[in-house]
Amino acid sequence: MGKVIKVENLSKAYQLGDFGTGTISRDLERYWARFRGKEDPFLKIGEINDRTSKGASDIVWSLKDINFDIEQSDAVGIIGRNGAGKSTLLKILSRVTSPTSGSVKIKGRIASLLEVGTGFHPELTGGENIYLNGAILGMRKAEIKRKFDEIVNFAGVERYIDTPVKRYSSGMYVRLAFAVAAHLESEILIVDEVLAVGDAEFQKKCLGKMGDVSKSEGRTVLFVSHNMAAVKTLCNRAIVLANGQLAYDNKQLEAVSFYQANNNTKSSFEHTGNMEDAPGNQHIRVLKFIIRSLEGESISISSGLSFEITFFNQKAGINLDSTFELKNSDEIPVFHNGALISTNNDSKRGLYTVKGIIPAYLLNAGNYTFKLIFGENQRYLLYGADDFIGFEVENETKGSNSHLAPGVICPKLDYTVSYHE
Repeated sequence: MGKVIKVENLSKAYQLGDFGTGTISRDLERYWARFRGKEDPFLKIGEINDRTSKGASDIVWSLKDINFDIEQSDAVGIIGRNGAGKSTLLKILSRVTSPTSGSVKIKGRIASLLEVGTGFHPELTGGENIYLNGAILGMRKAEIKRKFDEIVNFAGVERYIDTPVKRYSSGMYVRLAFAVAAHLESEILIVDEVLAVGDAEFQKKCLGKMGDVSKSEGRTVLFVSHNMAAVKTLCNRAIVLANGQLAYDNKQLEAVSFYQANNNTKSSFEHTGNMEDAPGNQHIRVLKFIIRSLEGESISISSGLSFEITFFNQKAGINLDSTFELKNSDEIPVFHNGALISTNNDSKRGLYTVKGIIPAYLLNAGNYTFKLIFGENQRYLLYGADDFIGFEVENETKGSNSHLAPGVICPKLDYTVSYHE
């Protein structure tokens, strides 16, 4: 079949530092705030005014010496933790940005779905945007016309095709954007986590279409996802990136197993030393996070577990909340909920402890990780941390069956059995 993508010694560097806000008035506002010793008014949420660990001229390597080949009709998953370099790699392959060093050789036309709806004009109708977006992707007018009805049917927006897309819901917008990219007669389809948006039915439809593209149509698919189950289903191969470097390249099942085995996080955390060195920022410092079995030494399906976090809050007089998001080893969210710590703008500066319980017969056996989110008014992010802590739920033998039951949860249900002659 032959190689369609060849990547040799690929590296991409970004320079840290301030490059202006985009307007003179905002630049002046930023400098005036700094002159008075105030916080930068144009910081993004979650950023802090901390220049102690980096200089203005520091360089960060998003990718470093990446080498791989991709064959025609391969469906390749690109997996790795946040910040591993996945999106940067796709942008270089899509020619959105250029590498700092190394080379990328591509044979064939590429359809990229990196930022959903790129090229859509809000004032134009859905139909007009199909032609506009198709042209941006490299489709000829005759090709778009031939595929038009198929695109509209796939997106499920027949009723609104003559309506400006600014009136579309986010779900309709996403469906139409994916439909255009997926129906382009390209040799290579690049998709970045499009399944994170849209309802379950549409996600299943996307997976089916990408499967058709690679298996039936013989086209090449590159798919970045945190959903390991989707990677296992769709891809025949996967590449694992870690800290901007290629950590593993093999069949999808082996690659997912490698990623999961090397992505384990600690199951207990207790900070010792200066408060300033604890995980967090100027708002929140996490001092302890402990996970314990409710019954016995180890955590199992029947034991249940408790989790307890102690943190130092710097912001008094706000509505403070802490949210816990639990994911399984396939990166599928199991739940996302938390505690309202103060509701009358009466938070106090000092130590707080929040304790939660996950009852027995809820989680199935497997590995899990907690994501932490601290917020103000349940809207504004004070501090967040992915994969902060992890734990394993052990499997249990059930009668003669010791195999792991499928499913995210493993509830103990009450059944009533009756016999009728």
